[in-house]
Amino acid sequence: MSKRIAIVEDDPAIRDNYASALQKQGYDVVTYSTRTQAESAFKQRLPDLAVIDIGLHDEIDGGFALCQQLRSLSNTLPIIFFTARDNDYDTICGLRMGADDYLTKDISLPHLLARIAALFRRTALLNQPQSPQDLIHTGDLKMDANRMTVSWKEAPIDLTVTEFWMLHAIAKYAGHVKSRQQLMDESKMVVDDTTITSHIKRIRKKFVETDAQFDRIETVYGMGYRWKSS
Repeated sequence: MSKRIAIVEDDPAIRDNYASALQKQGYDVVTYSTRTQAESAFKQRLPDLAVIDIGLHDEIDGGFALCQQLRSLSNTLPIIFFTARDNDYDTICGLRMGADDYLTKDISLPHLLARIAALFRRTALLNQPQSPQDLIHTGDLKMDANRMTVSWKEAPIDLTVTEFWMLHAIAKYAGHVKSRQQLMDESKMVVDDTTITSHIKRIRKKFVETDAQFDRIETVYGMGYRWKSS
C-alpha cells in the first residue's frame, strides 16, 4: 500500500506542483487549502506524513495550530513545515510545535523527496523485529528503537521521530563525539546545521522538564555532540 501524504498549502500552483511530483514517486497524495479542511480530514483519517505551510490564507500561523493538533493525535507521525518564511524564529517555533523538519519553498524537488524518503525510512524501522541492538541502556537512559520509546530515570520522554533518532545516534556511542554529518548519516536525516541545533536544544529541554539537573548531552564546539555516560 502506498504511503499517504497530506499537503496543506493555500497557494494552488505550489500545492498542485508538489502533489504531482509526489504522486509520480508513487505516493498517495491528499491536499487541503485551509487549516479547518485539514483538521476535519485528519480527525477521520491520519496521513502517513504531512507537509504543512505555516501561513494559511488569513491565518498567519495556521500551520502551527494544525501541527499541534496533529501532534495531539500522533506523537510519531512525520510532520514537515513548508514555508516561504526563512528565519530562525519560525524554525525554532516550528520545531517546538513538534515538527520533524522545516523547509523553505525554494528547496529543490529532489531535496524535498530525499527528506520525505528519509522520514519514511525511519518510521519503517518500527515494524522490524526487535533485537538486542534495538535496546540502549546507559545509566538512567533507556531507549527502545523498535517501539521508539525513551525514558530517563524511569520517566517517559516524548520525542518526535527526528528527535528520537538524533538522540539514538548520540547515545549509542556514549562518550564519543558525533559530528553533525555523522548525526545525519546515522539517523538517516537530510537537514541543515540550524535544524540540527534546534533539535538538540529541544531534546535537552524535554529531558530538563523531567530532570532539572539533566546535563548528559554535551556540545563539543567545532566538532559536534556527545552523550556523557557519567
